[in-house]
Amino acid sequence: MLDNNLKNQLAQYFDLLQTEVTIGLSAHNDENSKKVKEFVEEVAALSDKISLVEKDLALKPSFEIKGPFDHGQIIFAGLPLGHEFASFALAMLQAGGVKPKVDKSTKSRIKGLGQANFETIVSLSCHNCPDVVQALNIMAILNPEINHTMIDGSMFQDLAEDRDVLAVPAIFKDGDFFEGGKQSIDSILDKLGSKVDKDDFKDKPVYDSLVIGGGPAAATAAIYAARKGITAGIIASEFGGQVNETLAIENIPGFKYTEGPTFMGQMQDQVEFLGVDLMTGVLANSVEKKDDKVEVILDNGAKLYAKTIVIATGARWRLIGIPGETEFRNKGVAYCTHCDGPLFKGKNVAVIGGGNSGVEAAIDLAGIVKHVTVLEFLPELKADEILQDKLNSLENVTVITNAQTTGLYGDGKVESLEYTDRITGKEHKLDIAGCFIQVGLIPNTEWLENSGIELSDRGEIITKNDGSTNIERIYAAGDATDVLFKQIVIAAGTGATAALGAYNYLMVNE
Repeated sequence: MLDNNLKNQLAQYFDLLQTEVTIGLSAHNDENSKKVKEFVEEVAALSDKISLVEKDLALKPSFEIKGPFDHGQIIFAGLPLGHEFASFALAMLQAGGVKPKVDKSTKSRIKGLGQANFETIVSLSCHNCPDVVQALNIMAILNPEINHTMIDGSMFQDLAEDRDVLAVPAIFKDGDFFEGGKQSIDSILDKLGSKVDKDDFKDKPVYDSLVIGGGPAAATAAIYAARKGITAGIIASEFGGQVNETLAIENIPGFKYTEGPTFMGQMQDQVEFLGVDLMTGVLANSVEKKDDKVEVILDNGAKLYAKTIVIATGARWRLIGIPGETEFRNKGVAYCTHCDGPLFKGKNVAVIGGGNSGVEAAIDLAGIVKHVTVLEFLPELKADEILQDKLNSLENVTVITNAQTTGLYGDGKVESLEYTDRITGKEHKLDIAGCFIQVGLIPNTEWLENSGIELSDRGEIITKNDGSTNIERIYAAGDATDVLFKQIVIAAGTGATAALGAYNYLMVNE
């Protein structure tokens, strides 16, 4: 079951166990149960601090991880391999006495929650699922009223289909659908109505530079500010931004290959190592220059002050504004092929968008699904030629240009897509099980509309060559700005520019 490499990794992790951990196995005699049993037996053999007992759990095969202290249930229904291997290892360590890496404010929010039973249906190939699984497991470790079960959707396919799960991760609370897609601890707590206490910010200093945002532009700005020896802070709903949703990254100099969560994890480590005050779980509601500083009001009512700020709030997937687009999100409408593609195995799907993102999505899906139809509004695809050549070589892909998608329809989930031929005006219908929308990004700048900061007609912050805006002391960087290309390295570069611009301003004027 486990190769020597994985066994060695686990053995090294288990050397960190501070207390004994009990694995409670619940299984039948079917093939899946045999696989899970083999897995936990091999795990238990790696450390004398791990014991294995029989347990009667609701789902079979599954197993519970239990430490010697009072905590909520942590259950894995299925094999926690693939991207969930790290979730399993962390759960073992945390049940074994290793403290979760959670700040004081977030820990307080978790401990204040009431009783709740969470289940997360995952795909082992999903790179967003571990974030959710690990977040809910930490919540169960810190609050005995919180229980969490990870469910492998491929092993429990009937359960996933009964619950109409067409996108992962799919989170259920007390048996009802709670939320889908990538979630952090902070975003889950927000959806549970638990806000960061306003009083947590009452003793904050006046920062030399305060960065708003959590992506590569924001992280780089904070790193450059801290390395200049000035006081720096970051405000973000969560750290990582859009990059956390990117699996394969092969165009960052010095990295032949990396993955979004790994890359941003390294950035976070660097930010924290340099002493940047990282504040997550909150959003900025407004900014206003007041004499020799800038006031930032947060969504919990707290106020922060800085001599300069860098706005790097990034961008999000653009909606196309058709019926069914939001109604069927996580019910057939998806954005991540790596996460949700396996759920459409053997089915017909559509991809809306003929740029690089859309064509890359279609190529990925072609190896999984029965058939892919790519719909492009313009007369021709806009993707790079090498990607188009690859797409055209695939037998189970159809490309339709001059196609105006008019709606997604179905009974509780996506069953069909309708589009109009822009040349003939004829209406068409496609029978599909899923639709992946890849039509670009929209800047997260709506909250700035009354700030006086100059925005383009696309909502992008207009910046000068030093990252400054039209308002003194306010700088901006990354995908939220009018920078021409939206790339990780470019976002990071603009973050450095904005931080240096702000530093130069302080050197001249303070």
